[in-house]
Amino acid sequence: MTSRPAGTLAERKRALVADALTQAALNLLVRQGFDAVTVDEITAAAGVSKRTFFRYFSSKEDVVVRFLAEMGAGMRDELAARPPQEPPSVALRRAVQSSVDACAGHADRALSVVRLILRTPPLLARFLERQAQWRGELAAELARRLDMDPVAELYPELAAGMALTAFHTILQRWSDDGTADPAELTGRAFAVLAPALDSVVDRAGA
Repeated sequence: MTSRPAGTLAERKRALVADALTQAALNLLVRQGFDAVTVDEITAAAGVSKRTFFRYFSSKEDVVVRFLAEMGAGMRDELAARPPQEPPSVALRRAVQSSVDACAGHADRALSVVRLILRTPPLLARFLERQAQWRGELAAELARRLDMDPVAELYPELAAGMALTAFHTILQRWSDDGTADPAELTGRAFAVLAPALDSVVDRAGA
């Protein structure tokens, strides 16, 4: 879903193996269901040994966590890259949109994976754990952009939490319907959140 820097030859080889395992695992998990798939089946599909699998992942859940990590990194990087003069609602919408677009750009596969995550309790739990991590990362970036103390001020963490609630809601609506436009859902979600996200900063500026 995301591009990676070239890195060393060893790093590129590791990335290729991890990608192959992730692809094989997600294909099987989506097709057969989380509980029905074994690590042996994943390694057979990827053409690697079981020992190789456990060099990269500690469990089936960790394969999906890798997929989620890319989504979170995409949001954080996009927020950091937004122009400093953008209102928080716009910068956060663009950050969330980057990960929504990455999913929608691989709609057939990503929609199936999103449904798998949201409908499988152990994977949903890991997704929520990841969102807690992302909230801290987005809050830190917001605090930097707005020159706020992330410890003393409540705004950065609350704003990040609102953005991630929107992200989760967008994925939930998309996975429930399958035909909904994720970009349109993102626009609607942030139209609701924008007054709250921007009013605090507007008052501070005034």
